[in-house]
Amino acid sequence: MKRTTEVLALTVAEACIGACRGCLAWAVATMLALGVAEAAEPANYVFAGGDGAAEVRDLLQRDDVAGVQVVYPWKTLEPEQGRYDFSAIERDLAVAGSLDKQLFVQVQDRFFRPEARLLPDYLLREPLYGGGLVAQTDTPCEGAPQVQGWATLQWNPHVRERFQALLRALGERFDGRIHGINLPETAIDVGDGAKATGFTCDGYFEAQMENMSVARQAFEDSHVVQYVNFWPCEWDNDHDYMGRLFERAHALGIGLGGPDIVPYRRAQMRNAYPFFNRYRERLALVAMAVQEPTLTYVDPEDGERFSREDFVGFARDYLGVDIIFWSPAAPWLKSDERARPGGRGR
Repeated sequence: MKRTTEVLALTVAEACIGACRGCLAWAVATMLALGVAEAAEPANYVFAGGDGAAEVRDLLQRDDVAGVQVVYPWKTLEPEQGRYDFSAIERDLAVAGSLDKQLFVQVQDRFFRPEARLLPDYLLREPLYGGGLVAQTDTPCEGAPQVQGWATLQWNPHVRERFQALLRALGERFDGRIHGINLPETAIDVGDGAKATGFTCDGYFEAQMENMSVARQAFEDSHVVQYVNFWPCEWDNDHDYMGRLFERAHALGIGLGGPDIVPYRRAQMRNAYPFFNRYRERLALVAMAVQEPTLTYVDPEDGERFSREDFVGFARDYLGVDIIFWSPAAPWLKSDERARPGGRGR
């Protein structure tokens, strides 16, 4: 009976995709009324970006914060071909460990500023790697103009081979020592110019699937999380990219997550969000972020910015999130407010 009520509840919720906030809230209430178990409170991590754990030490001392997520550009980790420098991760791990907190490592291969071409020089210089990067556009926050950034040519097999070598080296050093590693979001917006680099929709999808599988092989004990929000060339799973990714992650014990928790946002509700709902309790881990740009989004019903309760309630009750990576700019972290004690994540 429990499985039947879960299926019915998810059907109700999915029927509301693209609808108003009230309808979706009603769907979540229906899930609870039908006996679908209420999810546990997500664990709170601080999103330090590229600044390092020491920069958020004061926040890590809070008893309602379980850990820190730090972003490491590929160039930082591999300054020269085959020579790895993991000293920044070691420093952050030491800071987190001294406070009895956990570390999540994000390996960054795409960038959101024109000057941020943060790949090892050999990838940018040697013809084998096709220039290493291709221009992409991004809208950093609600109402902001588009900016130019860069995406790594993961569809180039030689570039991908080097990225996977980095993942294996990280696994040898840190598997079981860090709480988890995550790969960046699947969304890129590269335009027609990417075709000259060999870009195809299927090629990009297969490259991402291959990378997350290699990460899982490299990290047997620490969590592996692939960020997923959108796929180039796809909308509403019309290529079954989203469906295949979630099923592969479930089969391999890979966690999933994303850079934005934006309650009821229409675009996400046509892409990744309903899959998180459908795969509740079936994924190894769900870890998602409330980064500084996310804090700019407003509730379409009242025009006010989303509150902490809005973020947590949607993450917990609809997306099934286990860990939230919070921007230090989140108002509740800048005040003396204390969260209800949460778990330390799965």
